[in-house]
Amino acid sequence: MSLNPNALASPDLAAHFPPDFTWGVATSAFQIEGAAFEDGKGESIWDRFCRQPGAIADASNGDVACDHVHRLESDLDLIASLGVCTYRFSVSWPRVQPLGSGAWNEKGLAFYDRLVDGLLARGVRANLTLNHWDLPQALQDRGGWAARDTVARFVDYAQGIQRRLGDRLSAITTHNEPWVIAVLGHEQGGFAPGIKSRATAMQVVHHLLLSHGLALQALRADGAKADLGIVLNLSPTYPASDKPEDVAQAHLDDGRSSRWFLDPLFRGEYPADVLAHLGADAPVVQAGDMAHIATRMDFLGINNYSRHIAQASGPFDVKTSGLPLTEMGWEVYPQGLTDLLLRLHRDYPLPPTYITENGGAFPDVVTDGQVHDADRTRYLQTHIAAVAEAMRQGVPMAGYMVWSLMDNFEWSSGYAKRFGIVHVDYTTQARTLKVSAHWYRGFLQAWRAAKGA
Repeated sequence: MSLNPNALASPDLAAHFPPDFTWGVATSAFQIEGAAFEDGKGESIWDRFCRQPGAIADASNGDVACDHVHRLESDLDLIASLGVCTYRFSVSWPRVQPLGSGAWNEKGLAFYDRLVDGLLARGVRANLTLNHWDLPQALQDRGGWAARDTVARFVDYAQGIQRRLGDRLSAITTHNEPWVIAVLGHEQGGFAPGIKSRATAMQVVHHLLLSHGLALQALRADGAKADLGIVLNLSPTYPASDKPEDVAQAHLDDGRSSRWFLDPLFRGEYPADVLAHLGADAPVVQAGDMAHIATRMDFLGINNYSRHIAQASGPFDVKTSGLPLTEMGWEVYPQGLTDLLLRLHRDYPLPPTYITENGGAFPDVVTDGQVHDADRTRYLQTHIAAVAEAMRQGVPMAGYMVWSLMDNFEWSSGYAKRFGIVHVDYTTQARTLKVSAHWYRGFLQAWRAAKGA
């Protein structure tokens, strides 16, 4: 990076971002809301999955999580206190439509009314995600994302949410990280719904992408005011060596994790090399599907945490790289974010692009009521600098959002891994701003000062 990573004082770094840049924090419904079976909420696939023995590392669940449903007003005050421009959150589909089709749950819808209105009253824009993995279990019982009918149910759901909330939203994301839903949930089985079938996983990818495109069309037909897009988890892929077999493995890994999603969205086709690799596991595609998938987006969201190193002989051991690792075992490699953004800008006709998740899980040190998370603070500083460097080289970036606002239920890891810039005591539900939150708030103050805002 041309930006000196050792010169990351807030005013110096903040000066690299334009006045219309969007800064935010992000969460998802299942990870923070709790109230899992209250006020008419239906069961989600994660409610069910958490009850499978051995599915969650600490045998926990999302029944209470951060109790956000009951602590909404104070959490909204917390968000506003950071000085962010936007808050990225998701709607729990089974909270608003318990069976995934048919009757709507007024109490669930009213909660999101309060959330959105509360954000706007505090001067924070509402950035809503329709699907952050918690599919209604009732739909899973009918085939879930492997069934084409779920595509239609999702479009109906998207339209229902827009009719209720759309006039107050700045952005609507269809799906968060379809790769995770498909591969971790349906190929590897470590995430809900816990299926292990590559063919099923690839059909799930197709239905997720198809439902995205059709939902965008339906929302625009209904007069959408919000910007519409999708969020992908993307990592740059590097070969472990310059050996031809490692280079070939890197190209294939990039194909399965990145091009498999980007090519349909921006080129209207699946990459030929990945189709050949999948063989009989390739998805069933009906006439017209690819054109729907390639429906114009107003924005692209990118979730990035680390890089991927490909090795033909088997998984690369990141412990041998010499780089610091997060508690998830992921390398801290901010240069990878710059490389990723440059590559995407070169290869695809990107719409306005946001980093919608970026952050790290580290062992927090709590001393005298303060949480000293120097590693996380450094992670955010260097990755924001990596975005600035990509912009300096010509990538038109529109915003950046920290994952996460607060510690929460980290899926199959349970509550042991903490990503928040706000510490949550799960016994008392007390929230404490970590050093990283204080730094981020100061950085945003410096950004506004640099622009005379």
